[in-house]
Amino acid sequence: MAKGWESKSVESQVQDSETKDSGQRGVQLTAAQVDTRRRREVLFLSRTRVQRDLQASQDQRYRDLLTRALSDLEAQLSALDEKI
Repeated sequence: MAKGWESKSVESQVQDSETKDSGQRGVQLTAAQVDTRRRREVLFLSRTRVQRDLQASQDQRYRDLLTRALSDLEAQLSALDEKI
């Protein structure tokens, strides 16, 4: 996958997220909800970075480490999605 395409995809996802947030400006979120959303965004961006590194890596030990990290990030995202 070309790096330019992936960055445009991430940019599009960020814009979609901002559009959703701007549409809900009238709704006040609690501090916990804001924290949960922020945590989810951080995890999503981390997952994207790990996936990109995994595709680029050729060292098997590093790929194994990245695979475990990806599994952990996905588990954390799933746990947050259950909260929402």
